[in-house]
Amino acid sequence: MQSYQYILAMFKKDLLLELRQQYTFYGVLLYVGSTIFVLYLAMQQPESNVWNGLFWMIQLFVCVNAVARSFLQETRGRMLYFYSVCGPVQFIIAKLLYNSVIMLLMSSISLLLFQLLLGNPILNFWQFAAIVWLGAVSLGLVFSMLAAIASKAQQQASLMAIMGFPIIIPQLLLLIRISKAGLGEVFKESALADMIWLLVGFDALVIVLAIILFPFLWKD
Repeated sequence: MQSYQYILAMFKKDLLLELRQQYTFYGVLLYVGSTIFVLYLAMQQPESNVWNGLFWMIQLFVCVNAVARSFLQETRGRMLYFYSVCGPVQFIIAKLLYNSVIMLLMSSISLLLFQLLLGNPILNFWQFAAIVWLGAVSLGLVFSMLAAIASKAQQQASLMAIMGFPIIIPQLLLLIRISKAGLGEVFKESALADMIWLLVGFDALVIVLAIILFPFLWKD
C-alpha cells in the first residue's frame, strides 16, 4: 500500500470515530454556541476591534477542545495497533489533515454565529473568511503537534498548555492583525502579503517539525 493510501485510511478512521462518537462533536458545538450567546448577552454588538479579538480568542479555546483531544483519546493499545499497520509519517500527516478539517468546520460555524449574534463589522467577507480559514488550519496544525508531544506525558493537558502558550500567542496576534484587513483597515499590499506569507511559512515549519519529530515519539 502506498503512503497516500495509509494517510487516507487513517483519515477515514478518525472521521468514522467522530461520526460514531457524535457527542464529542456536539459537545464542542454546544461550547461554541453557548459562549457566543453569553458574549451576546454581555456585549450585544461590540466595536470591530473587540469583535475581532473575541473571535480569535474563541477560536483558540475551540481548538483546544476540538483538536487537542485527537491524540489524548488514543489508548496505548490502539497506538500499538497503529504502529503495526502504518508508519509514523503517514499517521501524523493524517492527524494534521483531519484536525485542520475539523477546525475549518468549527471556524466557519463560529463566524456565522458571530455575524448573527454580535453584529457584522466585516466589510470584505470573502477576504475575512479566507483569513479565518487560513488561521483555522494554522491553529489546528500547531495544536496537533503539541497534542502529539503531550500524549506521551503523564500530565497531558498541563504540558500542552505550557508548551503551547509561547508558540500560540505570537501566532494569534498575527492572525488578529491580518484579519483587520477584512474589517476595513488599510494595509500596504506588500505588508499584508508579507504577514500572510509569514503565517504560511510558520505552518510549513510546523508540518516539517511534526514529520521530523513524531517518529521519535512513535518509537516510545
